[in-house]
Amino acid sequence: MPAASSSRSAPVVPDAALQLSGLASVALTDSSMVAVADAVGAPERILVAPNSSRPFVAAAIAQRAQVLVVTATGREADDLTTELQQILGDAVVQFPSWETLPHERLSPSADTVGRRLEVLRRLARPDDKDYGPTLQVIVTTVRSLVQPMAPGLGEIEPIGLKVGVEIDFDGLIHRLVELAYTRVDMVGKRGEFAVRGGILDIFSPTADHPVRVEFWGDEVTELRAFSVSDQRSIPDIEIASVIAPPCRELILTQMVRDRAAVLAADNQADAALVEMLDKLSAGIPVEGMEALLPLLQPGELQLLADVLPDGSHVLLCDPERIRTRATDLVRTGQEFLEASWTAASVGGAAPLDTSTVNTDSLGGVSLDLGASAYRSLRQIRESAQALGRPWWTISPLSSGSDEEVELAVESVPEVRGSEELLTGVFAMLRAHVSTGGRAVIAVAGAGTATRIIERLGEAEVPAVHIESGAEPSPDVVSVLCGSLHEGLILPDAKLVVVTESDLTGNRVAATEGRKMPAKRRNQVDPLALVAGDSVVHDQHGIGRFVEMIERTVGGARREYLVIEYAPSKRGQPGDRLFVPMDSLDQLSRYVGGELPSLSKLGGSDWANTKRKARKAVREIAGELVQLYAARQAAPGHAFGPDTPWQREMEDAFGFTETMDQMTAITEVKADMEKPVPMDRVILGDVGYGKTEIAVRAAFKAVQDGKQVAVLVPTTLLAQQHLQTFTARMAAFPVTVRGLSRFTHGADSKAVMAGLADGTVDIVIGTHRLLQTGVTWKDLGLVIVDEEQRFGVEHKEHIKSLRTHVD
Repeated sequence: MPAASSSRSAPVVPDAALQLSGLASVALTDSSMVAVADAVGAPERILVAPNSSRPFVAAAIAQRAQVLVVTATGREADDLTTELQQILGDAVVQFPSWETLPHERLSPSADTVGRRLEVLRRLARPDDKDYGPTLQVIVTTVRSLVQPMAPGLGEIEPIGLKVGVEIDFDGLIHRLVELAYTRVDMVGKRGEFAVRGGILDIFSPTADHPVRVEFWGDEVTELRAFSVSDQRSIPDIEIASVIAPPCRELILTQMVRDRAAVLAADNQADAALVEMLDKLSAGIPVEGMEALLPLLQPGELQLLADVLPDGSHVLLCDPERIRTRATDLVRTGQEFLEASWTAASVGGAAPLDTSTVNTDSLGGVSLDLGASAYRSLRQIRESAQALGRPWWTISPLSSGSDEEVELAVESVPEVRGSEELLTGVFAMLRAHVSTGGRAVIAVAGAGTATRIIERLGEAEVPAVHIESGAEPSPDVVSVLCGSLHEGLILPDAKLVVVTESDLTGNRVAATEGRKMPAKRRNQVDPLALVAGDSVVHDQHGIGRFVEMIERTVGGARREYLVIEYAPSKRGQPGDRLFVPMDSLDQLSRYVGGELPSLSKLGGSDWANTKRKARKAVREIAGELVQLYAARQAAPGHAFGPDTPWQREMEDAFGFTETMDQMTAITEVKADMEKPVPMDRVILGDVGYGKTEIAVRAAFKAVQDGKQVAVLVPTTLLAQQHLQTFTARMAAFPVTVRGLSRFTHGADSKAVMAGLADGTVDIVIGTHRLLQTGVTWKDLGLVIVDEEQRFGVEHKEHIKSLRTHVD
């Protein structure tokens, strides 16, 4: 029998897998870490140490006090949370930030809200062990730090269900709606629920799987986890309880609904505002309703630092970057409002304006939507210090201040796949352990650990694999499995830590937290099907949906989807297949671009089609293997690290990068710095910043004296990119030219000559760049925009380029 589990979020790393706890126990004996712990309680500390020391510094503080650790980006927060959870387990949580702006007419996801409210409840009720042990470390981003939130969120009572509990069924449904759960016919994502007779399906924002709750009257009789893909129970998971927190941070209580109704009645001139308020007064959640917090939620909004327990410390990691991010967030929020008003002037939706809101019926109170806007970092610090929260910072760079405390922590040399540098690191490790020191290599998986131990043995370095949580031994290199992203050297503890990322240059992915349960690709939703829709059955092929019916078979009444196939004989009606609802996992939507031919039931045409497809896949796979083998064998150009000009150009970007954008930029540049050809695909919708990634990569290539080709499918897109690249690089000695059907005569010849002699650094063009006669002095990077729109012949030419350039 599997162990019982709650349907709420499991910790990212359970206490049974504290991979880094043994390593941390040694690291925390270092005099630098002891000094950090001894200083706990000091109102201010300015620490200087490499970024790799962050998890150990936070753990040192957590020995004496709770600590809020703030990072500049979400990726840094993810990495740091993973590392700390492998040291302190369930006592570490991450407080996520909204995906939306405070005044945007979009709401944060139910997943994000649920995780935030779970953290706030653990802070408000530390003795409630249903959520885990008392928190020691909360990791968050500057975005969450500077965003105000509704007061009392940690005190909101979630819905709790257990077998044997009696609860008014109708009242439960009403409460779910009040907590902003969406009622649907079939649960498919977090924050949804469905009702069928005495059965309630609910997907809590903090759960790994949705849960089917069966009632006998008002008594809960059974809890079962089920899959969103086929709606069938998952037998290997036993559910002990359901904890369902709100899905929104503005709860539609009766008081909130009454205030919405009053404001709607008093402000009939503003149609957009009235529409939102009318729905809210009826208890219907609407997108972007959180922007109305100051209107509908009485009481002063709170900051995250305000709700921390007494004595908690705030630790800012890289304060200069955090300060820059905070300033950008405040500016972005203001720019969003201004841009919204500009859009409104040409027919877009205007942001809400409280300057015209009539509040007479609410006693004439002053309402200010700006109360929910991002606060400045200075305001946050003043508020935290007024509550007695020590304000600490840790930075990798010294500012020269007399108040700084520089920790005796060193970085390890980066290898980045270089055999010469790897030999040097192995020699350093051999010398270190030979004098009684401890050395650790942290890798992501057991297979990598085995290979590292083999390589160490070849280099005559004594090495041993240690179990998760074990302390490293002296006189030998200890190889352990754990997610640590950067290594460090603690001289006083005689400890050297090297990570897989240090050795390979590849970022080791953080341990995944709660994932959305996998949904079958192109899954069929029977309620969304209409007669005539094409579907694909795993065994029988392409058919046409006819209807959904009920039949009684063997005394049991079941629902079936009726699928029509091609007739077995000419002139006969089509054959029909009855697919029971519990076999929906065998069906998927047809996603081809044209109306398909129907398969024959019992025939061999579907088997032949699949066989041909498998053969084509094998051929494509063979071509890819040859391509990538050639790329791995071919020496690539390892671009140098970012130059001051690179940083200056990137800082001139007029917008705030998204988390995904920064991740892509960082990984692309890291790949460019490796001595093998890069091949990367950047995916994203229009307007999500793909061009800026290309601009930065191109500029980096030019800094190393390489030429860049930007291939686009249309002349219009070529003109747009030419304008963008030219504007972004106008302040630097970079020559950008275009080559398309708009480029004629002498201009075209000049561009071709510039490519040959190297005077043109970046060329942006259509298929003309792939024609014969185009020669390059030193092509180093090819960027293809919308590759799917190029023809087969052009793709073959692009493929040949990929074997030797990035």
